[in-house]
Amino acid sequence: MAFIIKPLVTEKMTKITEKRPNRYGFIVRPEANKIEIQKEVEAQYNVTVVDVNTANYAGKRSQRYTKAGLVKGHKSAFKKAIVTLKEGDEIDFYSNIE
Repeated sequence: MAFIIKPLVTEKMTKITEKRPNRYGFIVRPEANKIEIQKEVEAQYNVTVVDVNTANYAGKRSQRYTKAGLVKGHKSAFKKAIVTLKEGDEIDFYSNIE
């Protein structure tokens, strides 16, 4: 079962990766645990994982006023994993873009 949904490539995560070059972020399935995330990252990217930190984010309701009236919606809940790799290992998310 695939636990990794997508790599987390945002400004904040890019700053963390520049500060500590062996840390990468992923959006993962909420039921995934640290051991499953570690095994999948090691298998998928052929690297050695030293540490996995996870955080759950709750979904939030949002609304805004527009010409058409009040528009209501919500942001989805998700789980984020920050993976620390062994010194010297790195993941290139942009290698397969042509």
